[in-house]
Amino acid sequence: MSFEITIRPSGHVFEAEDDETILEAALRQGFALPYGCRNGACGSCLGKVLSGEVDHGPKRPPALSEKDEAEGKALFCQAIAMSDLEIEVREIGAARDIVIKTLPCRVVKLNRLNHDVMEMQLKLPATERLQFLAGQYIDVLLKDGRRRSFSLANAPHRDEFLELHVRHVPGGVFTDQVFGEMKEKALMRIEGPLGSFFLREDSERPVLLMGGGTGFGPLKAILEHAFEIGVKRPLHLFWGVRAKRDLYLDELPRQWAEAHEHFRYTPVLSEPQAEDAWTGETGYVHEALLRQYPDLAGFDVYMSGPPPMIQAARAAFAAAGLPEEQLYFDSFEYGEKVSG
Repeated sequence: MSFEITIRPSGHVFEAEDDETILEAALRQGFALPYGCRNGACGSCLGKVLSGEVDHGPKRPPALSEKDEAEGKALFCQAIAMSDLEIEVREIGAARDIVIKTLPCRVVKLNRLNHDVMEMQLKLPATERLQFLAGQYIDVLLKDGRRRSFSLANAPHRDEFLELHVRHVPGGVFTDQVFGEMKEKALMRIEGPLGSFFLREDSERPVLLMGGGTGFGPLKAILEHAFEIGVKRPLHLFWGVRAKRDLYLDELPRQWAEAHEHFRYTPVLSEPQAEDAWTGETGYVHEALLRQYPDLAGFDVYMSGPPPMIQAARAAFAAAGLPEEQLYFDSFEYGEKVSG
């Protein structure tokens, strides 16, 4: 049995089977709705059900609050149509024609960036290229059927290799392998590109970017893309880590700041060490951002990092006047995305 779903405000119509989520049905028919994790944890796919009924299953997904549910909102990565629907959600025209592929690849470089982050470069077969938007992610398909998601840290104009920033999670099935036994020339399979985290080029608002830990990776890709296409809007990157040694590519945004007058960089340490002799910003990275920008109404904000950072920042930024439609985020656990 299938149901007709109408997207507002576009008026686009698609059909969903009774055993697939609304997001799955939309993507299958070429309509790009916002999403990140596809497991109900990040909230990127949140939208409103204007008419009809949906079912989220026996347990409310983590990113859907009681308040959201009371207001008729749904997580379309989890919701299944129980009737014909009208839904209100943003569509992403830029992602619509990108094909998600499953491809073999070879590890061509493993570069230790610091004590717990590895840069991994992947090479696709000579006859293949992965079309993607800066900020999207891929899934690494493990032999046991599990998958691990990592943001692409390179911009599309540099797509000879796919660049991943992998943080070591002790005991992690995949990251233990990356930091232990994996060698260059190893073969893997990937699926992608995935996610709806990328720069909206049709906006003229200044851009604030905020990363936590390896959340720097997709922001690096977005910024390199912005510089490449000549974006002249003000860009300000805030990067939050624990101590100075965790700023694994600190020299790169400093070089960008020297090369581009419209770009600023603010690193933030939450637990600076005595040997850091740190005189810069400290504390939570979203609070450092708000100290410099207490009114966010006129900005676009892009943020990527662990769920606690994302959750705290969403509430704080909304209180600072940031409209929901001007916030884009990629929420993930280190080593295993629950979103980027």
